[in-house]
Amino acid sequence: MPNPSGQSKVLKLDVSAGRPGPRTSRRERVQPVTEGTTPRRTLAVASGKGGVGKSNIAANLALALGQKGKRVLLVDGDMGLASVDMLLGLHPRHTLKDIVLGRKELEDVVLDGPCGIRVLPASSGVEELANLDDFRRERLVRSLKDFDASLDFVLVDTGAGIGRNVTSLALAADEVLVVTTPEPPSFSDAYALIKVLARRPLPSPPRLVVNMVHSQEEWQEVAARIALVSRRFLGLELTQWGYIYEDPAVGQAVQKQQALLQSYPYCLASKCIHQLAARVLEDPGRGSSGLEGFLRRVEPDEADLEEKFV
Repeated sequence: MPNPSGQSKVLKLDVSAGRPGPRTSRRERVQPVTEGTTPRRTLAVASGKGGVGKSNIAANLALALGQKGKRVLLVDGDMGLASVDMLLGLHPRHTLKDIVLGRKELEDVVLDGPCGIRVLPASSGVEELANLDDFRRERLVRSLKDFDASLDFVLVDTGAGIGRNVTSLALAADEVLVVTTPEPPSFSDAYALIKVLARRPLPSPPRLVVNMVHSQEEWQEVAARIALVSRRFLGLELTQWGYIYEDPAVGQAVQKQQALLQSYPYCLASKCIHQLAARVLEDPGRGSSGLEGFLRRVEPDEADLEEKFV
């Protein structure tokens, strides 16, 4: 079975197996970091389709980083179908809707979450949030950019798909973590998202995590396929950040409306999340643009949203 990281040995349960590959050959797609910017890292967690466990990974990754002493703001960027507050058992009075409509400032809405993290909740079923105009989208990004310079990480759980809200938040981040599963429709849509993002300047190549795997061989096969087409057709060397095993504890935690890392800290999926957090910390990234990159980048063309690989 081909190894997506280029190593010949069999990999154990260790997210560090996916070492960063060489930078994209299309140098014009990678923007340098401006000196003097804030050291915090902004990581967008995205997926080409829903139902792949993206929000669960984002929420529990934030907790794992918090448990390691990092100061984290978790942003629910799925503005039409929010779920982060439910996954963490939080009950917000105000949401991201109040910020983009100018009713509240960000510091009035942010909640204290588990493990010392802070959480910016969103709203569900609000059409005006699902289709933000450019002015309100920029207001949100500027609010995040200016919020609490002491943060180590801003984790943004974007919506699923390749809509404008998703791509805007992904392109505003320093790093994009693309989540997929071994199912063909899932990794086909993951490639479609990577393709859309690759058509605009990226601070660094996307990171890839395969969720709900049953074996290392399954992870290696899926990661290798996506890496191959990304290299061949986009000129991108994806960075492999590993995998999360299929685990019934994940669904049980959701039913309890508690974070997986709190309800089942020693289950297989929790161990994978902790190793993913270690992989994030191991990768120094490219520094932070403090979300300012959003203000320099343009939106994907509608024509870019058509193609996928099969």
